[in-house]
Amino acid sequence: MGKTYIFGHKNPDTDSITSSLVMADFERKLGNAEAKACRLGNVNKETEYVLNYLKIEAPELIENVEDGANVILVDHNSPSESIDNLNNVNILKVVDHHKLALETAYPLFYRAEPVGCTETVMYKLYKENGFTIDKTIASLMLSAIISDTLLLKSPTTTEDDKKAVEELSKISGINAESYGLEMLKAGTDLSSFSIDEILHLDAKKIDFKNVKAIVNQVNTADISDVMKMKKDLEDRMNEIIAEENLDLFMLLITDIVNSNSQVIALGKSASLVEKSYGVKLENNTALLKGVVSRKKQVVPIMTENA
Repeated sequence: MGKTYIFGHKNPDTDSITSSLVMADFERKLGNAEAKACRLGNVNKETEYVLNYLKIEAPELIENVEDGANVILVDHNSPSESIDNLNNVNILKVVDHHKLALETAYPLFYRAEPVGCTETVMYKLYKENGFTIDKTIASLMLSAIISDTLLLKSPTTTEDDKKAVEELSKISGINAESYGLEMLKAGTDLSSFSIDEILHLDAKKIDFKNVKAIVNQVNTADISDVMKMKKDLEDRMNEIIAEENLDLFMLLITDIVNSNSQVIALGKSASLVEKSYGVKLENNTALLKGVVSRKKQVVPIMTENA
C-alpha cells in the first residue's frame, strides 16, 4: 500500500493527537505496516501532559504531503481544517465525530458517530475487529475522551463515551477522575503563551449562515485569570477580524470546574451572541451559564439565530 499519513486537524487537541497515534496502531494491526501518525500543528499543554505521563513522543509535525499520497483523516473531515492540498491526495479513510463537510469523487471508508470524542469511535473499531487494546492505547483513548467531554460533564457526552471510559480505566489502571482533573488543569496554564498564541490555540473558522466567524475556546480553572488579559486579547481579536474580514470573533473562556463560559465577542455581528443566548454584552463580554461545548452549544444555536 505504501506510506499512509494519518493526521488530525490543524491546531491539534488531545483527541486529534491521540487519534492519529491510535489509528496508526489500528492500521498496523490491519496489515498496513507503513501507517504513520503525524500532526499539523504544535502540541498543546494538555496533550503534552498526556504524552509525558505515558512517555510517548508526539507524532511528526508536517505541513503538507505530496500530491497523490495516501492519507487517513481523524477527528476532522473539513478541508479548511486539514492540509492545503487535500483535494490532490488519496483519502483512504475518515474516522471522526463532527458534522460532514467533505466531498470526494470516489468511495472511501467513512466512520463518524455523534459521540463526544473520536477515540470513542476508535474504541468501537478495536472491539469490532477483535483487536486487543493494550495499556498504552487504552490510556491514549481515555485521555482524549476525558478531554473532549470535560470529564464526561459536557453535553456532547453519550452513553458510549461513558462505557468506553469505564472499560478503558480498567485496562489502563488509571483513575479517570483524579488523572483527568490534573490533565485538564495542565491544559489551562496559559502563562507561557503570547496573546496571539492564545487566540489560535483552538480557533475554528465557522460560518453561521452569512456570518463569517472564528470561535476560539480556551479552558481555565479560573476565568478571572484570563480576563486580566482582556484588553490585549481584544486588541488582537480586532486585528484578526480585519485581517480575515470577519463578521464575528468569539472567544470562549471555559471554566472546567464550574462548567460555564465567559464570552468575549467582537465584530459587526457581535449582537448575534446576545440574540442567541438572551444575554447583554457589557464591555463586549457576558457569562454563558452552562455553555462548555462549541460543537453542541454554540454552532447550532448561533446558526439557528443568524
